[in-house]
Amino acid sequence: MSTVVPGLRAPAASRSNALHAGAWWLWALGLATAASRTTNPLLLGLLVGVAGYVVAARRTDAPWARSYGAFVKLGLMVLVIRLVFSVFLGSPIPGQHVLFALPEVPLPDWAKGVRLGGKVTAEQLVFALYDGLKLATLLICVGAANALANPARLLKSLPGALYEAGVAVVVAMTFAPNMVSDVVRLRTARRLRGRPTGGVKALVQIGLPVLEGALERSVALAASMDARGYGRTAQVPPAVRHLTTALTLGGLLGVCAGTYGLLAAEGAGYGLPVLLIGLVAAMAGLRLGGRRSVRTRYRPDRWGARAWLVAGSGAAVAGLMIWAGSYDPAALHPGVLPLVAPELPVWPALSVLVGLLPAFVAPVPAPPTASKEAAASRENVK
Repeated sequence: MSTVVPGLRAPAASRSNALHAGAWWLWALGLATAASRTTNPLLLGLLVGVAGYVVAARRTDAPWARSYGAFVKLGLMVLVIRLVFSVFLGSPIPGQHVLFALPEVPLPDWAKGVRLGGKVTAEQLVFALYDGLKLATLLICVGAANALANPARLLKSLPGALYEAGVAVVVAMTFAPNMVSDVVRLRTARRLRGRPTGGVKALVQIGLPVLEGALERSVALAASMDARGYGRTAQVPPAVRHLTTALTLGGLLGVCAGTYGLLAAEGAGYGLPVLLIGLVAAMAGLRLGGRRSVRTRYRPDRWGARAWLVAGSGAAVAGLMIWAGSYDPAALHPGVLPLVAPELPVWPALSVLVGLLPAFVAPVPAPPTASKEAAASRENVK
């Protein structure tokens, strides 16, 4: 008879043990960083599969969780657009295997390097496919974070210095999920009434209620922010304000320079130290800037062991992929000239599978049917 250690079993999600929203974003950004380091379609497909499996295993029935499908469709759209641009506008990649030729439009001398139509080669299409697939994978990783992280709880966890900017970011992040939820609800209602859900007329009839709902949510949000005293700040000495500005801006510049060094092949030596120094300076600046905020937090989310595991798995995937680029760059970037078939490298593929850890350690959300039955039982009690 097999036994399971209780401490390693993922518990049912509740308000007390809910995973920190920042852990989901760090996990997704780690996968996105790994995607930015390779053009191998097999590794990119594996990253998409890892993100999709975790979303399917730990997604709730909240409105923002339904936005993952929209990000997947957006990634496919980006991929198709990249291929279409490559066919009609050409590519800097020369090729020898001509697939077909389009009528070429002559352009003036000042438009050298740009063409409309002409020969389409297999090499340029494969190069465009790799490039578009990388961007699509980045969008899908961001969509996974949107589907798993509660934006309102993420706002509560932000430092006091970033509260005002965080509100704008959260409103922007929740606009697309809420709009998708409204469109699905209205299309379902029209389908139940026997009305068509496709065509220009149906789009206009659905679009007006969606815009009306967005306006009502904006007014309700403004009223709630005003009732909670949004924008009130405490007085701090000028020296503290200047030091906060210097540390924050300097730290953010260091983070940008360090991130660029890690993503660039020639900057791997200085990228990590500059990134760490920038993070320390930025965190110190945000800590000082938090003195201006007079708000309090009710039952703040705690960063527990499971949050460390989730965030660490994403960081491990990014770090292992960056390391793989130093000892086996050819496996991460399949050749286009000459055109060769991509191969699945063993160790980078195993490092991507580390990103599946949240599907086993994160709290298990309650099924939608259970939550509906619980709500119905509460109504019967009342």
